[in-house]
Amino acid sequence: MRRLLASSCLPLAALALAACGAAPATSTSGFSGAEREVAQTIASLQSNATSAEERKICEQDLAASVVSRLGGVKSCEAAIKTQLGGVDNLEVAVASVKIAPHGTTATATVRSIHEGKTRPSNVALVKEGGKWKISGL
Repeated sequence: MRRLLASSCLPLAALALAACGAAPATSTSGFSGAEREVAQTIASLQSNATSAEERKICEQDLAASVVSRLGGVKSCEAAIKTQLGGVDNLEVAVASVKIAPHGTTATATVRSIHEGKTRPSNVALVKEGGKWKISGL
């Protein structure tokens, strides 16, 4: 169960999100069109994590497949709360966005700070119901 929990919450770990203090908002100004929508999803996740809005993260930011792997919304909320409690920095920057040719999946490269070092990570997204949702790394 721990492995499932850890792998399902990797998007949060990759973004180095935390519930401590206010952080600058993720900028979406360098992007347009679908790429901006993807960056906005990352910004929404950051905002909801800053506010400790576990329900919003599970319902609005994460793909249905991630929420399902966690056992539904209530279990997802508990998992997210645990993840947020273990992260020490909320700063994240979207470096690039690549939309797949079919337009229903995307990869965002983000830079976050972990243990004082800036690290790049790739975040996978999928389009569900006309909105981009985080599906993994």
